[in-house]
Amino acid sequence: QVQLVESGGGLVQPGGSLRLSCTASGLTFSSYTMSWYRQAPGKERELVASISSNSTGTNYAPSVKGRFTISRDNAKNTVYLKMNSLKPEDTAIYYCKAINRRIDTYWGQGTQVTVSS
Repeated sequence: QVQLVESGGGLVQPGGSLRLSCTASGLTFSSYTMSWYRQAPGKERELVASISSNSTGTNYAPSVKGRFTISRDNAKNTVYLKMNSLKPEDTAIYYCKAINRRIDTYWGQGTQVTVSS
């Protein structure tokens, strides 16, 4: 059974930082491209960042480029999202997604990030 478990969310003041983690089990983690998505209330889920299976390629949404960094540790089956200079508009539920070349796709349950003073 595949599981993706996110952690690290919480309440932070504008300008602050958080690091999200997503730990996978039940799959060959090193074969999967990993991504972070987010969904704010009343909005569609959007891609935040993605990283290739061997970490050679990353991709960021324009709204987070330069502030967020995605990374992964294949030995720990974990993908991270370091978020700096957080803004109120970053408030959302953050989800991780795993996808392989066969388009097998798995989602985590999400972690809430709230940026507010």
